[in-house]
Amino acid sequence: MGLDLVTIWTLVIGFVLMMYVLLDGFDLGIGLLFLGVRSKRERDIMVNSVAPIWDGNETWLCWGGAGLMAAFPLAYAVILEALYIPLLAMLFG
Repeated sequence: MGLDLVTIWTLVIGFVLMMYVLLDGFDLGIGLLFLGVRSKRERDIMVNSVAPIWDGNETWLCWGGAGLMAAFPLAYAVILEALYIPLLAMLFG
């Protein structure tokens, strides 16, 4: 039984999504803790601690989106069209 491109791309995109979910916990945890801190110094420390990881986590999203667009363009079109309103709400909210 050989692997075809659909199976390979599904595994790659699944791995990318899993890595994003696992590594994004640190960002989200700092974001939740950020709400309870009033001191500017402590907030700066929190933001500086998450800064190197933040960009890495967003890279997983770019890889996943690009892989989805390259391997499954119809699924990419359907998923992104369904996310237009939530994405705009996050941008303008």
